[in-house]
Amino acid sequence: MASHSAPTDAAKEAIETSKPDSVSVTAENVRIDYDQDDVRKLVRKIDFRIMPYLWGYAVLSAVDKVIVSNAALYGMIADTNLQGQDYSWVGSIFYFGYLVAEFPSVHLMAKLSIGKFLAVMGMGWSITTLLMAVTHNAAGLMALRFVMGMMEAPALPSLTLITTMWYRKREQPLRVAIWSSTVASIYVGLVSYGIGHTTTGIASWRLLFLVLGAISLLFSVSMFFFFPDRPETGRFLNEKEAYVAVQRKREDNTGVTSTEFKWYQVIEALTDWKSWVIAFFFFCMNVANGGLNTFSAQIVSGFGFSKLNTVLLGMPTGVIQAVSSILAALPPRYWKDTRCLSAAVCCLFPLACSIVIRKLPASNQGGLLAAYYLFYFFWGPYAVALSLPMANTSGHTKKVVVNAMVFLAYCVANIVAPQTFRATEAPHYETGYNTILGVESAAVALMGMYYIGIKWENKRRDRMYGVVAQMNDVEDHSLDDLTDKEKKDFRYVC
Repeated sequence: MASHSAPTDAAKEAIETSKPDSVSVTAENVRIDYDQDDVRKLVRKIDFRIMPYLWGYAVLSAVDKVIVSNAALYGMIADTNLQGQDYSWVGSIFYFGYLVAEFPSVHLMAKLSIGKFLAVMGMGWSITTLLMAVTHNAAGLMALRFVMGMMEAPALPSLTLITTMWYRKREQPLRVAIWSSTVASIYVGLVSYGIGHTTTGIASWRLLFLVLGAISLLFSVSMFFFFPDRPETGRFLNEKEAYVAVQRKREDNTGVTSTEFKWYQVIEALTDWKSWVIAFFFFCMNVANGGLNTFSAQIVSGFGFSKLNTVLLGMPTGVIQAVSSILAALPPRYWKDTRCLSAAVCCLFPLACSIVIRKLPASNQGGLLAAYYLFYFFWGPYAVALSLPMANTSGHTKKVVVNAMVFLAYCVANIVAPQTFRATEAPHYETGYNTILGVESAAVALMGMYYIGIKWENKRRDRMYGVVAQMNDVEDHSLDDLTDKEKKDFRYVC
């Protein structure tokens, strides 16, 4: 058996017809057996092939959120004659494009090859980044930022959906924590610092867009040719590995990918209370994201640091994001039903920082900088909170729609957030910090609501259908494209 051959028709038939009480299936005289060693080897292989692309795409798509701030520090505001709240609108308008393209991109995600679709969209926003280097006024910046938002709309929903395709429920929080720990600020900081020391005929902020856009474009082209779309069609897997990749997902009971768009699943997603609670949570936690990332350089330089020092001092925020994301993902890996608690605890950090940063005197640079860094714990809940709709939603169309709701909330939060950082309040931004205090408090309450609601729902299903471990007469639908409400043996995690 060739180690890198595409799965045969026999293997595909075995995948489609296999039963949950067996790990040995015969189809057309092909017998496929596997054990836990095979599973561990497969997961490592998937990690090495899939995760670098998910992480790289997340990093590069996050770069524009940071690059605009550094470009402003390097003279973009003066060169393009931005006045008053123009810069805030340059930050916000990206998400208007995101908003416009969100649901069309969701439909395309359900119909097209997701890997190729994601790569093409990556090429689109990479080219838009390159074009940012030739803008000369506010209108040009805003037009390109709007288009860039449209190109990036499917990024996070697609990365989330791909994670559910390749990894099991218990594996998802850590994988999301890894690829969402973008450390974009470190990457942009290093490039920005190097460009800040160059002497060319091109303005530093324009060169910043050219360099980062070119790197993103090369990555997107690579992804188009080498990223596998689905486990059963991944050419880097042999026949046995392709079988195991799909078979092991059976226990998650969340179905498999389908290209059929089912409207009843859309309605179910929109009438499910869980969808709305998690969407509102994402709105609350991303207000800090939109405000701090758009104004990161302005906040740090407002503490009294020079341009180049501001660029360097902005880099640790990426480390804080990565560390908080990993720390938040660890408890759910070892203890059941700790995802909501982990997310809520992380929200307490930006909540406290929004108070501390307003109370410290301007002379306390170290304290202000420490408070600013700890703000970035706002990113900690991202992976664990995102794993909730991933694990608690079955049915391909329903998963796509719930993802769209989550990232619609993300989009709206990032539209609103830059407007709360008023130019007239620089460098203290009292309205921005007060807003973060309010929404992070609401985020903690929403996680408590989600936890209580899930516990109640599981008990209700146990009363109606019986405890899952004792259910012997339920027809196996684990790989069918049915919703969680249609599956009597489906239980939720929190």
